[in-house]
Amino acid sequence: MNAGGVPRERWGPYPLVLAGAILAVVFAVLADPEWGGFALGAVMALGALLRLGGGGRLAVRRKGTDAVTLAIFGIALMVGSLLLQYPWLMPRYGR
Repeated sequence: MNAGGVPRERWGPYPLVLAGAILAVVFAVLADPEWGGFALGAVMALGALLRLGGGGRLAVRRKGTDAVTLAIFGIALMVGSLLLQYPWLMPRYGR
């Protein structure tokens, strides 16, 4: 609460994650889609860590649910972009 008795809004890490996501998408569109996707995945994984650490005002779901969902999607984006950048990392079946 502030001095007037009105509760302060607590945004937590959301503006940081939003700014990082916007920059990653702009980088993906203008420069390099693979590394832009990796950056977006990294921002999502960072958002998962910050959400688990107690940041944010979302009260609909539990923090654990949000953190796990963000982490899964973030890691999937990072792995997918690495496989696009380095196709020799993909497993080859039935050679």
